[in-house]
Amino acid sequence: MWNWLAPDMNIRNLQPPEITPQNNDAGGLSQSTSKARRVWRNMSRMFKAGKQSRTNSKWPSTPIPADVVVENYQRTLVARSREQCANNDYAKNYVRMVHQNVVGPQGVLLQAQIRNNTGKLDNKACEAVESAWSAWSKKHCDIRMKSTWRAIQRACVVSAVKDGEFFVRIIRGKDAGAWGFALQMIDAQRCPIDLHNSKTSSGGFIRQGIEFNQYGKPIAYYFSAMTGDQVNYRYGSSDFVRVDASEVIHGFLEDMVGQKRGLPWTATSLYRMHQLSEFEDSAIVNARVSANKMGFIQWRDGFGPTYDEEEDEIQIESEAGEVPVLPEGAEFKDWSPNYPTGEFLPFHKAMLRSMSAGMGVLYNNLASDLENVNFSSIRQGTLDEREHWKELQQWLIDSLIEPVFQHWLEYALLKGMIKKTSAKPFVALDIERLSQVTWQPRRWAWIDPSSEVAAAEKSKNNMLTSPSAIIREQGKDPQMVWAEAARDVKNMIDEYVKQGISEEFAQEMVLNSMGKKQTGTQGRPKEGM
Repeated sequence: MWNWLAPDMNIRNLQPPEITPQNNDAGGLSQSTSKARRVWRNMSRMFKAGKQSRTNSKWPSTPIPADVVVENYQRTLVARSREQCANNDYAKNYVRMVHQNVVGPQGVLLQAQIRNNTGKLDNKACEAVESAWSAWSKKHCDIRMKSTWRAIQRACVVSAVKDGEFFVRIIRGKDAGAWGFALQMIDAQRCPIDLHNSKTSSGGFIRQGIEFNQYGKPIAYYFSAMTGDQVNYRYGSSDFVRVDASEVIHGFLEDMVGQKRGLPWTATSLYRMHQLSEFEDSAIVNARVSANKMGFIQWRDGFGPTYDEEEDEIQIESEAGEVPVLPEGAEFKDWSPNYPTGEFLPFHKAMLRSMSAGMGVLYNNLASDLENVNFSSIRQGTLDEREHWKELQQWLIDSLIEPVFQHWLEYALLKGMIKKTSAKPFVALDIERLSQVTWQPRRWAWIDPSSEVAAAEKSKNNMLTSPSAIIREQGKDPQMVWAEAARDVKNMIDEYVKQGISEEFAQEMVLNSMGKKQTGTQGRPKEGM
């Protein structure tokens, strides 16, 4: 009875159990047949998205590998993404939002956490590494001696937005300047997406301009130009520069397993973005025409000039506030297009909301629309958006900043560029100890400072967080904050003493100004404190 429900049967091909004289009990279905038909009905109703019908005939039903998606669509998506980021206000705003929130005004900052043999923080070693890194970051990091390290971070993020990926080449030796270590930004489209070789002499393969070993690990990259003397892209050429993978940093967001190249971050929003831009242009032209009083002149029978189709050309000029006098026999037929109407704004907002969802940003920020928002909704949306920025910040640290630092530290130690206070350089054997660093990306001000400061203080007092964590959430280095606060306290006390105030009273004044609660004779806070 249940043989129609075989385990290896395709559910798409299932048909309800047939009614036969054997399973028809006195003109009605037997209990087992009725139950089988109910099971079939329930199974056929599941996963409507998996069924095929005339309403979804254009919906793909066969999975496409990541390589096929990238090879067929990447070049077109990049071209359209670059065009929209140059001409579309919302695309340009998205690019600005990304580099402003992921990189920020100072970039991702280095905070050395080097420990000595006793496990305590080695401040001198930390200062040595941070000073050397800061010196290299000021244009010595760029092979052209033009961009700072923060500018390179920004360029990589912008390239990821528009092109879906970034390429950075590591240059070592005398060509890399005083430090012997510099970076070269490479246009992502210089790596040919259509360069393939199914089998290389080493047993690997070349796919999308990248050479891999048999396990899919990159071992080399191919570029059509490295010196900048070529203006246009080359397609279908076999003249490429092969660069070892140890010299290239390739960063992109991997959306599919096996993906080897990136896709623009605006990919899902590009279609609506372009159509909305065209829609806006048409609405603007229509509104401009509607602002002028326009119409046509119609002649009554027996009036009007003779019209020669070959020689005469009818031209109608429209000027604001102009009302011409018509001759006898002429009638004015009004033509007043009245679009855009009240339907324009709701439709426009709906499209922008869809675009912002695909980009992972708040609609109000993408559209610069703070109309009709309340505090709770904008706060929740902002917090969710900030989590998205934090995820992208960590991606930037993992894919660019940490690899660059490890290569830089290795070369800086070999060249003796990181020096101790005695001017004696650290040696290469110190590389593991000097690698103890953390990265501080950009952070944001509290939305509701009063309540959030109180909540942070309460969390600290209940040991749910630490002062260091609270300071880092503000984008600052705890060690620097405490050192600066200590210097401020000492300087204020010294200045009060210079002015003739006793040291004990000066300390009390300064500590009170720093938030110390005044206490009474029994050690309790005074009333009202």
